[in-house]
Amino acid sequence: MNGAESLVRTMVKGGVDVCFTNPGTSEMHFVAALDRVPGMRCVLGLFEGVVTGAADGYFRMKGTPASTLLHLGPGLANGLANLHNAKKANSGIVNIVGQHAVYHIGFNAPLTSDIEGLARPMSSWVRTSPDAKSVAADGAAAIAAAKSAPPQIATLILPADTAWNEADGVAEVPAEQQRASYSPQAVEQAAKILHGDGEGTLLLMTGSALSEQGLALAERIAAKTGCTVMGPTFRPKMARGRGRYSIDRIHYVIENALPMLAKFRHIVLVESDDPVAFFAYPNKPSMLKPEGCDVHRMTSWGENSVAALEALAGAVKASAKDVKPQAVQELIKPTGALTHASIAQSIAYAIPENAILVDESLTTGRAFFPPTAAAAPHDWLQNMGGSIGFSTPLSIGAAIACPDRKVICMVGDGSAMYTIQSLWTQARENLNIVTIVFANRIYQILRGEFDNVGAGEPGQRANDMLRLDRPTLDFVALAKGMGVPGRAVTNADEFNKALAEAVAEPGPRLIEVQM
Repeated sequence: MNGAESLVRTMVKGGVDVCFTNPGTSEMHFVAALDRVPGMRCVLGLFEGVVTGAADGYFRMKGTPASTLLHLGPGLANGLANLHNAKKANSGIVNIVGQHAVYHIGFNAPLTSDIEGLARPMSSWVRTSPDAKSVAADGAAAIAAAKSAPPQIATLILPADTAWNEADGVAEVPAEQQRASYSPQAVEQAAKILHGDGEGTLLLMTGSALSEQGLALAERIAAKTGCTVMGPTFRPKMARGRGRYSIDRIHYVIENALPMLAKFRHIVLVESDDPVAFFAYPNKPSMLKPEGCDVHRMTSWGENSVAALEALAGAVKASAKDVKPQAVQELIKPTGALTHASIAQSIAYAIPENAILVDESLTTGRAFFPPTAAAAPHDWLQNMGGSIGFSTPLSIGAAIACPDRKVICMVGDGSAMYTIQSLWTQARENLNIVTIVFANRIYQILRGEFDNVGAGEPGQRANDMLRLDRPTLDFVALAKGMGVPGRAVTNADEFNKALAEAVAEPGPRLIEVQM
């Protein structure tokens, strides 16, 4: 048994049985081991950003880490943007990065680089295996780190000779760190705040608090105390749809966010952080909470927020009897022109039961939340780190984690081009993903930011940096070239028909919404 085989066997035994990969020469012994070790599903991505984004999506839906297999420093570097997003989402991932043989590194070959230095900014755990006999134990330690509370991104660097040399065997993964409970004192303090000033208090929740159970508890607390419940602008995963408590999110645009928060004298953080603007803008605040607002942390990432909310509900004597039904928009199948409102209505109408929505729609998607509150129950996943090109890879991981659920990926045309190779993997794995590309032929989010930062009126050269034309992108043709059936729509009636057909059919589909 060589080092690579001992690692694969350790990973499978440790519950890491999916590997998203784009391998190279240094990883060939790992690739060969896949034929000798049963139980590992390997999924090829044609770009490392697809690989790392898929691992993020897998963890968000499965709750256990997948692995990636990347080639040396440049391969890892190609995947760093979506590892940044995964880190912000607190996703657990085991990265395996091949390295030159130990004796070859000193010759400064073209692909030689500081892999540990590249890994550290996005990884909480980094280690290079010194020899073949260490590989299995190092792999077990990486798995333990990825499964810890809170989860970590772990990067194990595997020099080629440690992969091909003889190893001892399989290592046991240390027992998983138990999910931390919560601080009773923090819950007691939150209860005092709610008793004293419920209507002036905001529960700002993310993470596990946005599960169906967590939201139901928050609804009871809000009904009893008069507090408001919101989520941050972006969340890793949120339960939404009929029968689930629908909450607002803090608006991306500062001018809209400030009045949303202006009345609060207290903010209770449930896994969330202080509300902060996405960017710095001239003459606008970075911190969105009002002056004099006190902030209290009830739970942090890795703590049991559902149990904490249950304790808080008990402390304020909140129950299901206190809850009144929420008013939600009626589901409407729109007709006529494609607008942000009609697009939102079409999507809300088409969402199937238990779907997974991956949202990178940016400007188009700001109208999506009100109508989808009445849609069939679903989970909503968003970009936590702001690095563009996360949604189509994330959809791959979500679909592999939950093969019995339909995944709907919503993405702008500019963002889609960052990781367009995802469509090929969708086709190869025959994944149940509907990709909706909003083709407005412009980086619309950047056009708005041009104004927000006070850069003036864009001239011809500036406009050329923001527009996606000359030539116009043809997403139907791009999808066809990678094996995904697609169609373009230009009005709401066509969009309704295309959505209904794509949701009903198995396998991947693409819809280009020409706006």
